[in-house]
Amino acid sequence: MEIQMFIALGVSLIVGLILCPIGIPILHKMKFGQYVREEGPEAHLKKSGTPTMGGIMIVIAMLTGSAVVSIWYPDVFYVMVFTFLFGVIGLVDDLLKLFKHQSEGLKAWQKMGCQIVVTAGLVICIALMSPCGTMTIIPFLGEIDLGGWFYPIAAVAILGTVNGANFTDGLDGLASSVTTVIAAFFTIAGTMLLSDVVGSSLAMAGALLAFLCFNSYPAKVFMGDTGSLALGGFVAATALMLKMPVFLIIVAFIYLIEILSVMMQVSYFKLTHGKRIFKMTPIHHHFELCGWSETRVVTVFTIITAVLCVVSLIGLKLALQ
Repeated sequence: MEIQMFIALGVSLIVGLILCPIGIPILHKMKFGQYVREEGPEAHLKKSGTPTMGGIMIVIAMLTGSAVVSIWYPDVFYVMVFTFLFGVIGLVDDLLKLFKHQSEGLKAWQKMGCQIVVTAGLVICIALMSPCGTMTIIPFLGEIDLGGWFYPIAAVAILGTVNGANFTDGLDGLASSVTTVIAAFFTIAGTMLLSDVVGSSLAMAGALLAFLCFNSYPAKVFMGDTGSLALGGFVAATALMLKMPVFLIIVAFIYLIEILSVMMQVSYFKLTHGKRIFKMTPIHHHFELCGWSETRVVTVFTIITAVLCVVSLIGLKLALQ
């Protein structure tokens, strides 16, 4: 790994550590406080008023670190653009929540519609313009060209990852911690594949480490949809640039189980006319209501992600042999 790569980490970390102490009081002053869902865990009601939209600081720090190394590694531009675009969707959602004084911003169809447009652009750009094209690495097996199948598979991977990241952002430091581990995985995987996107992965890792200083329990700031959708965009775009969308099932398993738990709960509730599988979804709330502390849930979910990332690295190494 060349020394320039670490410039991205250092720059984003420093920018994040500077921005957060400046930005948090500004968010306080502008009364950009979180509106906590009434149907959520009762213990979370005390978090109402905690500044949200901290994801702006994550995105700025990550983009700054990536931009510095883009001189040497132009492929980071793809990840930068789509991290930014998904962050913008989240920013609009957060602003609407604040203006409406409620926990719902964009309508579900509006948010999904925006995501589909950005996703379509990402898939087409990577398939037609990036060096990786429609080639995909299958864990433990090898590399294949998906051809026309790349488009629907990539689209599902992006939308699932982005919304999974969004659901994961429900506890202090959860989405930040899990995604930091995923960014570290992409850094190692990118090094193995000699990919430029190692720069943007290190930049995101630096931005998240800085943010965690203020987002870990008890959080002084929340990332909001601005941050969670940007994180999902980063993970999805990086996976596609590394030809590793299938690996998302493993490394982003926490994202996956979070969104699946919601889908299962809603479907079962409708089919059984009121019965539930989990005490509450997304699934991190289920564990909370089972008696786990927030820090325990965050720690366990982060450890699970780390273990699965190790498994994925083994799968990558075998696939490349």
